[in-house]
Amino acid sequence: MDGDGKDSAPGRPARADARRNRARILAAAEAVFAQQGASASTEGVAKHAGVAIGTVFRHFPTKLDLLKAVVMNLQDRLVAEADDMVNDSEDGTDLLEFCGRVLETGVQNRAVFARLAETGVRVRVGDALQGLRPSIAQLLDRAQQAGAVRDDLDVAELIALLAAFCQEAMTEGWSAEFRQRALKILFEGMRPL
Repeated sequence: MDGDGKDSAPGRPARADARRNRARILAAAEAVFAQQGASASTEGVAKHAGVAIGTVFRHFPTKLDLLKAVVMNLQDRLVAEADDMVNDSEDGTDLLEFCGRVLETGVQNRAVFARLAETGVRVRVGDALQGLRPSIAQLLDRAQQAGAVRDDLDVAELIALLAAFCQEAMTEGWSAEFRQRALKILFEGMRPL
């Protein structure tokens, strides 16, 4: 490390405390933005994370960088959850649970997505879900084998349907009751004929 507290060698792994601080900042940003909206201050994020504002700026030089990192962190978490479901369970209902998680994650973070859109950065749910395609395909296959989902549904159709639901729920701010009803209708349409 050099005298200003930054890692001196690019490409060198971050120190453990730097990784912990980054994770705390991202968790705090997600919570603060979900509660106060994306216009919440970076100082508020620092306070919630229990770090100095300089630590936030060392990891995320601009608020836009922080917002983008929150989105990437959400996507990484969804990938990990999908992978866990694929690896840890043989239950044919995991696909439905995962669809619900994706919808809730999008709605909980709609302020972040809206703020990014204001800056010209568009977050397309369909693009994010494409990164989850292998896991979604495995969850779909498992649900079809269990007889929980119709055999003629393919992964591209499922991703398109889920992306449309999520995008609309985020844009329109669907209530919890509306989201549950929409998921119920989606799931009924996915049932075997």
